[in-house]
Amino acid sequence: MVNGSCHCGAVRFECDGVPTEGYECNCSHCSRKGFVLWFVPRQALRVTAGEGALTTYLFNRHVIAHQFCPTCGCQPFGLGKQPDGTETAAINLRCLEGFDLETVKRIAVDGRAF
Repeated sequence: MVNGSCHCGAVRFECDGVPTEGYECNCSHCSRKGFVLWFVPRQALRVTAGEGALTTYLFNRHVIAHQFCPTCGCQPFGLGKQPDGTETAAINLRCLEGFDLETVKRIAVDGRAF
């Protein structure tokens, strides 16, 4: 299990598993924010603080509900569905506490093509 938070700590979460790979998308949103995302089943993510404070940002096809803290603006995760309808969470690996981002394999995703 891993723990994470937004920058100010108002939003905190825990997630089952340990990431071994992260996706780096080149779409305008992900590339500007420097996301490295780890996709997990939605039930693996538990918000432990600040869930009611989260704000949602939707763009492009509106399929991912990017969650962010209204105080610090940090986006620790997003919520969406896989093409088969399975609910998923996209964890921003840069928001994990005590996690070495250099330990994960990075996979490039051509989000500009979507």
